[in-house]
Amino acid sequence: MTTDIFMVCAILIATVVMLVLDVLRIDVVAILCMLALGWSGILEPREMLSGFSSNAVIAMMAVMIMGRGLAGTGIMDRFSRRLLARVGTSRSKIVGLMSLSVGVLSGFIQNIGAAALFLPGILDVSRRGKIPASALIMPIGFAAILGGTLSMVGSGPLILINDLLRSADLEPFGLLAVTPVGCLLLLSGIGYFFVFGRAVLPSIRASERGESEQEKLVRTLHLPHDIQHYVVSESSPLVDKTPEEAGLWKRYRVNILGISRGEEVEYAPWRETHFAVGQELALLGSRESIKEFAEENRLVDVADDGLLASLHDPTRSGFAEVIVPPRSGIVGKSIRQFGLRKRYAVEPVMLFSRGEEIRGDFSDQEIRPGDTVIVYGLWEKIEEMKAGLDFIVATPFQAERKDRSKTGIALLCFAFAIGLALVGFPISMAFFTGAMAMVLARVLDIQEAYQAIEWKVVFLLAGLIPLGVAMQKSGTAQFLAEQVMSLVSGRHPLWLVISVALLATIFSLFMSNVGAIVVLAPLVMSMAQIGGLDPRPLALMAAVCAANSFVLPTHQVNALLMSSGGYRNADYFKAGGGMTLVFWVVVVTVFSLFYL
Repeated sequence: MTTDIFMVCAILIATVVMLVLDVLRIDVVAILCMLALGWSGILEPREMLSGFSSNAVIAMMAVMIMGRGLAGTGIMDRFSRRLLARVGTSRSKIVGLMSLSVGVLSGFIQNIGAAALFLPGILDVSRRGKIPASALIMPIGFAAILGGTLSMVGSGPLILINDLLRSADLEPFGLLAVTPVGCLLLLSGIGYFFVFGRAVLPSIRASERGESEQEKLVRTLHLPHDIQHYVVSESSPLVDKTPEEAGLWKRYRVNILGISRGEEVEYAPWRETHFAVGQELALLGSRESIKEFAEENRLVDVADDGLLASLHDPTRSGFAEVIVPPRSGIVGKSIRQFGLRKRYAVEPVMLFSRGEEIRGDFSDQEIRPGDTVIVYGLWEKIEEMKAGLDFIVATPFQAERKDRSKTGIALLCFAFAIGLALVGFPISMAFFTGAMAMVLARVLDIQEAYQAIEWKVVFLLAGLIPLGVAMQKSGTAQFLAEQVMSLVSGRHPLWLVISVALLATIFSLFMSNVGAIVVLAPLVMSMAQIGGLDPRPLALMAAVCAANSFVLPTHQVNALLMSSGGYRNADYFKAGGGMTLVFWVVVVTVFSLFYL
């Protein structure tokens, strides 16, 4: 063992210990690892910083930008609503269906692209189904990784292994040569979380992060938060009446958030608006009050996935406290006289005036300086109130506009990027081209693109990539592989299969999976020939096992999803440890019985 190999092993062990024990933040650990390799002289400064220009990091940044662009069109919101309508709020059904969908998709496009496409939908399902995001994101991320083993174009190592076989004068594999084991791996992964999910996944995060501002507001002020949708029938006594004539606020204590008919939508309709047959109404109030109003007025219950669906999306709408300053134009006037609904398209729900709490119909109450009005509306409308001089908005929020008109363009850009990658262009170049196409097509602006990048993930990957470079440059990877192979030389072929699976898994945790297969493939083929085995299936197994990267969040997919799920390294170690064992058992069994 040379000095360089010893130092690389020491840095590797120290990095693993800090990652597993959560001694420091994961990106800080990665940066310290990178600096240690530079200051020790193992890597030159250019090599030490090579991670920041690596294909993996550039592709990751591009995927984040495209993910933000797709999320901005609301396409995955619509997918999540249809999913919940089909399977309800059953956690196991949601995980099973979404895992199967993302897994199959990642068999033919890069798994990180599949994960990025589904992430907005996962988060929306979490919000709508009131399921912790931590219970959904990791299983679906693992399914994206497993789905990469469904075909020979599903992951970098499987694409590369055919080139390595050709260079060794061996016959390459067909497109679906790996599909049987890939199907078993994907189904086993889904089954693993179906059986052990509640035991191995963190049951967190909602309680740990505390209540959101909206949850605090609803709880503290006892605000109504049921929103239901009804259509005005032909026999409804509401026809041709106004909300005031119908006693909506005064009698039923129900607020009307929006009216839609055809392609026309009116948010917080003016009190003189007349109801008509076929209108869809979004009503806010207690469940009992809304039900009473609907029954007495013969309204027809409908699903909430129409044009008014944005009123259910906490990223697009919600409650806000607005305070009336002394110089406001509404001072001395009533809400009716000021025309609050007509000006800002927000619905006033409650008024605090001179120490009194007023609910129901307070349209004619005189507004004084210091009064507080609780309104419900789209964040973009509340943002307009914040920009004016009439109100001070006390509730923190971030307006997130979703433009459905850009859906087709966003999907076209995403598909274009995937197509470029499939025909052979570098993933980083293909994905960044797709990201810039979204910017040029105004799916999102360049500032939103910068904001979409999760820099913690970027530094994690950029910091750990030089460790793989050091393992190859110093000969550490070759040394470790030879040591393991020397232990199984001359033994039963099953030991060789197990050792190859183990080496590929370990290497893929700290090197790019492509780098791992480049190092392992020649050695594996040599050992197979010495042991009297066909080298092709053993090399294929090494390429499959390069996807067995679940114990640490160093795989690109895990790194992308870590922040969204609120996971710690220990969470991956707990859930990923079992997944790694399942992966080993399936791969070793299938290859031993059917491939070798």
